[in-house]
Amino acid sequence: MKTRLSAAGAALLALLVAVLAFGQPAHAATGFTVSGGKLYDANGTEFIMRGVNHAHTWYPQQTRAFADVKALGANTVRVVLSSGDRWTRNTNADVANVISTCKGNRLICVLEVHDTTGYGEQSGAITLDRAVDYWISLADVLAGQEKFVIVNIGNEPYGNQNYASWATDNANAIKRLRAAGLAHTIMVDAPNWGQDWSFTMRDNAASVFAADPARNTVFSIHMYGVFDTAAEITDYLGRFRAAGLPIVVGEFGFNHSDGDPDEDTILSYSQANGIGWLGWSWSGNGGGVEYLDMATSFNPASLTTWGERIFNGANGIRQTSRQASIYDSLPPPTTPPPTTPPPTTPPPTTPPPTTPPPAGGCTAAYAITNQWQGGFQGEVQVTAGTAAITGWTVRWTFANDQSVTQSWNATVTSSGTTVTARNVDYNGRLAAGASASFGFIGGWTGTNTTPQVTCTAS
Repeated sequence: MKTRLSAAGAALLALLVAVLAFGQPAHAATGFTVSGGKLYDANGTEFIMRGVNHAHTWYPQQTRAFADVKALGANTVRVVLSSGDRWTRNTNADVANVISTCKGNRLICVLEVHDTTGYGEQSGAITLDRAVDYWISLADVLAGQEKFVIVNIGNEPYGNQNYASWATDNANAIKRLRAAGLAHTIMVDAPNWGQDWSFTMRDNAASVFAADPARNTVFSIHMYGVFDTAAEITDYLGRFRAAGLPIVVGEFGFNHSDGDPDEDTILSYSQANGIGWLGWSWSGNGGGVEYLDMATSFNPASLTTWGERIFNGANGIRQTSRQASIYDSLPPPTTPPPTTPPPTTPPPTTPPPTTPPPAGGCTAAYAITNQWQGGFQGEVQVTAGTAAITGWTVRWTFANDQSVTQSWNATVTSSGTTVTARNVDYNGRLAAGASASFGFIGGWTGTNTTPQVTCTAS
């Protein structure tokens, strides 16, 4: 269902502007905060989301997606989770791993419960109150992550029917989360499958914001077919900006079954007005909207038309994304620069000068690209020799108490301290002198020595 935006009366504008009358409470710099309609990180630096959605709950093995979207410039990932009511529950351990992976890749995590989608119209959808139960059950893994995690209570709560209680239900959900001790910035989605054609969120945003004792709530609009003209986009977003209410475009596409969104205006207006956005979605779409995949089969080397637009186009991620300042100080000052090997070790990207790779062979260079207490991110570059190869296997043995916990762009297995990494289907064939790389997240205690690596070609 779709309606056109029209001018609102003075009473509506007064209601929205009323939020400015609420003084901002004093916040300890423990996490993200909202002030004057803008989002600030724990350093007090304004943060504008530039990222994508990732369907983690349906593709839990695709953990390399986090590193892939980071490599393309994203600063945020909105992660699809399930409370277990409609899909398999994402456990506390899994959510903790998602947060760790986001942090390892210097991404901000927006975590959302998808089971609320279309409540009141979609069979099986759950209430916001039920979603809050799930968030409270995750309290142990969310605690202390306020600098890195934003809690999106429920995806697209309410379809096009029975959405009159949206404001009351969101206000109550926020109060329950705060009473349970969650100090994170909270994100709330609009009704009407996220598109708010009824203006329910727009007209009630001020009262929902005021219901948050922390005044730390962000509103999320999803822009698909309802937002197919520049006037609709600028009017909707502009009213939130004028009212000093924080708004992000939590989902949008370049095409949709209900119409053709004006993605160029979404991107340009957001950039001009400091509004965050998160495109839908990295990969794995089905049900007739496969065209919304940004990468074919989760392969970052195979971006679709939509992927090229959002990452590399005008006002896209590469042009406008800025990493959250909380990551700028990593690794800790007491840790040696992670990309600098010990003085006696040759630079990791340079093979030993007296041993060139044999014809048809390969070499591998291991580097630590990021390190923090107890964890690190590594990258290995594989280079073919003087002849093309059809596949490669890299091996190394850790000398200290290190381990690999996540990987991408390779199949990585461990046996004791020995690690074996084999190419995946899209990066095994290398022309003579060509290179491919893979990455991983690891853990360490005591010392994180760079191991010697070997490469065998096939």
